[in-house]
Amino acid sequence: MTQLGMTARESVLMAIAAAGCVIAAASAASAQSYPQRPVKIIVDRPAGSPHDLITRAMADNLSANLKQTFVVDNRTGAGGNLAAEFVARSAPDGYTLLVALDTTLTANPTLYKHLSFDPQTDLRPLSIIAKSSTMLVVHPSIPVNSVAELVAYARKNPITYAHGGNGSPGHLGMEYFRMQAGFPATPVPYRGNAQLVTDLVAGQIKFGFVGASFLYDHVRAGRLKALAISAVERSPLAPDVPTIAEAGYPDFKAEVYYAMLAPTGIADPVAALLEREVQKALKSPDLQERFRPQGTTIVASTGAEAKARIEADTKLWAKVIKDTGMHVD
Repeated sequence: MTQLGMTARESVLMAIAAAGCVIAAASAASAQSYPQRPVKIIVDRPAGSPHDLITRAMADNLSANLKQTFVVDNRTGAGGNLAAEFVARSAPDGYTLLVALDTTLTANPTLYKHLSFDPQTDLRPLSIIAKSSTMLVVHPSIPVNSVAELVAYARKNPITYAHGGNGSPGHLGMEYFRMQAGFPATPVPYRGNAQLVTDLVAGQIKFGFVGASFLYDHVRAGRLKALAISAVERSPLAPDVPTIAEAGYPDFKAEVYYAMLAPTGIADPVAALLEREVQKALKSPDLQERFRPQGTTIVASTGAEAKARIEADTKLWAKVIKDTGMHVD
């Protein structure tokens, strides 16, 4: 190779390196100036839902800490897909973010045949912001007082159970439990938990796997019997209620959690800033104390931890959905 050839090659490499430095400097500068205008946080469930309330509290803290407005925008429908798709297709500049129920990211890719986005390639996890649990309950008219008694009863008596919508945590949780315990059951979907809980308390439907935050008062008052919760640890709000794992199914774990994500392609420094600030906003003592009485645990994980959890649960729910034949009409 000639000396001239070497010089030309070195010139190209130097130009590439210089361009990389310019890009890196621009990304760093964008992070330093971010945010320069209001940031929109899209929530995939209605106003007043558990993770909507947490998101609004977090947004208030982010607004105060970063001196810029963080606005919550609820976009419901299609099991969270409308909100997730909107964010996945948004500019990856940090000004449109998503807070989604875990099932939107982990179950929907298998449950829905034709998604126009892929959560694992089109969205970048920033944090799992909080988690909660579902609770297995029965109406007092049913003669069962434990998970073992429920399983024995269901094997002899066909049961119908309520859940908060196809692909909801209660639907997935019961099908996962039913698959492990080996009993038949017919699901009855509701549009959310409000009417479902009303019908459970009235005895119009006898069984349910429902968000625990909707049930604590009814369980304490004796209007419903709590048999187990889906999380890996007992709830401090119902310490006498065992986990399903404790009740004889050690492989069962079905926590409900809420994740914050950005469109893939967001600059690393901006993503890192958001990750750090979200953790700071969530870890404020006033926010944690506000949601503890509702049975919600603030997590404030890293983006890497959120990514690993979402990937693992995507595999779990794909198996459950396929093995039980779940589908969305």
